[in-house]
Amino acid sequence: MATVIIPTPLRKFTNNTARLNIQADTIEKTVSELTFNFPELKKHLLDEKGQIRSFVNIFVGNDDIRNLQQEKTEVKADTVISIVPAIAGGVQ
Repeated sequence: MATVIIPTPLRKFTNNTARLNIQADTIEKTVSELTFNFPELKKHLLDEKGQIRSFVNIFVGNDDIRNLQQEKTEVKADTVISIVPAIAGGVQ
């Protein structure tokens, strides 16, 4: 199973779980499984069309899925997936 690392701001929607093991063969299926098991995550990860939100970065290992096959990126049993929501704010 692939390991999904949940960022601190989203852990309140996964029962404070930092790492989850997901059985899926693509990022799309991984996100689907996550949002099925943790419905509150859906609005934070997906837009109204069911697409990954533009400000949510997902990495397979060290590679951004935008530089791979996006949602169709392959996931293997030893894959580590990181979800990194963009952080806005601060002083300019």
